[in-house]
Amino acid sequence: MPSRIRLTEGALLTQPPERSARRAATASARARVLAAAAALSLVASARPAAAERSSLPPQLASNYGEHETPRAAALGGALRALGNGTSSIFLNPSAMVETRVYHLQGLFQGTPEARRHTYGGVVVDSVTGKLAGAISFVGGFVDAEGLDRQFLDARVGFAYPITERLFVGLAGRYAKITQDGTLAEGGLGDSPISGGLLEEEDGKVVGRHSFVNELTFDAAITVKATDNLYIAAVGQNLSYPDHGLLPTTIGGGVGFGTADFSIEVDGLVDLNSYRDATYRLMAGGEYLAADHFPLRAGYRFDQGANQHALSLGVAYVGTQFSFEGAVRRALAGGGPTTFVLGLSYHLESSGLTRTPAEGF
Repeated sequence: MPSRIRLTEGALLTQPPERSARRAATASARARVLAAAAALSLVASARPAAAERSSLPPQLASNYGEHETPRAAALGGALRALGNGTSSIFLNPSAMVETRVYHLQGLFQGTPEARRHTYGGVVVDSVTGKLAGAISFVGGFVDAEGLDRQFLDARVGFAYPITERLFVGLAGRYAKITQDGTLAEGGLGDSPISGGLLEEEDGKVVGRHSFVNELTFDAAITVKATDNLYIAAVGQNLSYPDHGLLPTTIGGGVGFGTADFSIEVDGLVDLNSYRDATYRLMAGGEYLAADHFPLRAGYRFDQGANQHALSLGVAYVGTQFSFEGAVRRALAGGGPTTFVLGLSYHLESSGLTRTPAEGF
């Protein structure tokens, strides 16, 4: 797993493993010299041990700035072509119009190794008009004992069926990230470079200003090649923030789905999370058992982290409510484990929503 870290325009970036390996010998010798110098400089008793920090690379700790529904996580992220409903706002806004739903979903996501936990909700409506819309709010915390980051992510998306076979979508995104901790003990220490500018009230330091405070957008197109085959192309963070906390990605997916079974393969190129562009490959499938219990599994290969991951998920889907859960685990030691939970209410089941035929 990558171990050398640099700071570029507010984002932590890690060298790909091959570059890190070439410099391992030099880094080891340099570390021994620095350790000896530090030992000679000690003139007082040992300082109290610092609180344990996350050992994950920052890209994995922040999950590449991505937020997931349980269905997306269970399929390894392979849901750009078939990701209708609440998953569409995060992966492919044009997929909103693939089905007619009006869903409200609460979300939780946790990664123990990163001490990352997020909370949020999504509302998607593709029932009341030909123009579908969705809105989401997600906030959370990362590595409270180390970097101590807090973030807020808000999105609004729309989709429109140009024809019965061609869908387009656009989503706007606002992201705010603050960091009250510093990169590590010693080094740059408590400085604007380590954690951002200090925020003061009445002459007292109350925290730090956000070091990410940006608007960006996603755009997507989905082609319904046949009644069961969908092909999607998606660009995310297309304003090009040029850092690893909101990386610009270009990707897509091909999915095949029936009433009881679906399978999909996705791929994307990440332009900013590492020094060079890297790719991620994803595949997943689901089977609906007993008309109410989707059983899901997925796989992801992350070139930047040189990491394979497997995921599993299960859900109960009723007429009015659904409850979903998923877990993803990196196969190599030291990788993250991610848990995602979701609870949904299907507003269209209440009869309170009008259909497009009733409204037009």
